[in-house]
Amino acid sequence: MIKVAVTGACGRMGSKIIKTILQQDDMEVVAAIEAPQNPLEGKDVGEAIGIGPLGVKITSAENLAKALKESRAQVLVDFTIATAAIKTIKTTASSGVGLIVGTTGFSEEQLAEIKDSVSKNNVKAVISPNMAIGVNVFFKILKDLAPILADYDVEIIEAHHKHKKDSPSGTAVRAFEIISEETDRNPEDVGVYGRHGLIGERTKDEIGVHAVRGGDIVGDHTVLFAGEGERLEITHRAHSRQSFVSGVIKAIRFIPTADEGKINDMADVLDIK
Repeated sequence: MIKVAVTGACGRMGSKIIKTILQQDDMEVVAAIEAPQNPLEGKDVGEAIGIGPLGVKITSAENLAKALKESRAQVLVDFTIATAAIKTIKTTASSGVGLIVGTTGFSEEQLAEIKDSVSKNNVKAVISPNMAIGVNVFFKILKDLAPILADYDVEIIEAHHKHKKDSPSGTAVRAFEIISEETDRNPEDVGVYGRHGLIGERTKDEIGVHAVRGGDIVGDHTVLFAGEGERLEITHRAHSRQSFVSGVIKAIRFIPTADEGKINDMADVLDIK
């Protein structure tokens, strides 16, 4: 039985993750973490998310290390925000607990800190900007397709709900990175984020990245390869957050067999490198 701790336990993703874990025969929720001074602290997480008592009380993130130790958690799942997640990741790694992180919006400096913390503490980790299985097949298609269409113009369009705080999305950023890598372009030189005014003709190497925010859009991503006389569009649409949760379940099962001290991604989990 894999013992799992969940941060943001009462949020949209955290509650879905908990509910889905309860449907599995090989894992259990042993700790539920929420932001400091949350009014639900101390209450049963099952009652807080509307499924009845689970015998697991909501703990403040300030007491994360203690909660991980007392619950004997083997893996922590984090879908929160970057500013909170960076501290959570460091505390979890120093506690010797494995990590599954779907949080996005990390800076390069924060990503370096995460890598150092995982390596230094020799813990197992899966960190991905998007846990959905279909999105990671989408990434694989882009990796294979980009070199073939290297002379086509590339535009990336993503759309999310009005509450999303980071832009562009982590998934769009990863798509941009893959295409840049596979077509020998320097990401720092070719990214164009939105266009406005008299900007002149499109350059041959630039990759456009565009963000749409509105309503309750779960997550749409399209990569457009435009050539002379034709275009090819690769699109992934998330119909619900359950698509991300299904990937999390696979990642939890992967953790026991993962290499220590290494950051894996969903391509490792799905074996589609």
